[in-house]
Amino acid sequence: MSLSRIGKMPIAIPAGVEVSVKDNVFTAKGKLGQLTQDFHGDVNVKIEDGFVIVEPANIEKAGAKHGLYRALFFNMVKGVSEGFELVQELVGVGYKAEAKGQQLELSLGFSHTIVMVFPEEIKVETVNERGKNPIIKLRSYDKQLLGQVAAKIRSFRKPEPYKGKGIKFVGEVLRRKQGKAAGK
Repeated sequence: MSLSRIGKMPIAIPAGVEVSVKDNVFTAKGKLGQLTQDFHGDVNVKIEDGFVIVEPANIEKAGAKHGLYRALFFNMVKGVSEGFELVQELVGVGYKAEAKGQQLELSLGFSHTIVMVFPEEIKVETVNERGKNPIIKLRSYDKQLLGQVAAKIRSFRKPEPYKGKGIKFVGEVLRRKQGKAAGK
């Protein structure tokens, strides 16, 4: 059985980031925050010469977990040092977004506005320019939480395939449908 290609790559620890492993718990601490992740005993995690190395303890069992844990640890180290950002765009007439501290108010064509409260790990910002679609910028050091929140916002009004109206990620390419064919 072959090892994971991603799992084999060592993770460089940037300056200003502290990494520790104790009792199957990986901890990364940096200028933006601190993250912890439990991991399974099927992988061994070593810290050597400024690198984190993830190795399988049992090759038969740790095949899938090897690459998974390496990717999770990499995202944690990158998150506490640089952070992550997701940008979403509201496409549709009258769609509005307004950030008020840790709250986001969305007007998406429903009879009511949607108010979403964010955890303190996530910073939200909105950009409303005349003649352009409103934009929501989400920043966090926790990639998993950031993706979860972005998916929740998108779920309020997914982009529809005919006109493309809804909440989409900036740069996302939507599959469009033609609609009804013209009369005979």
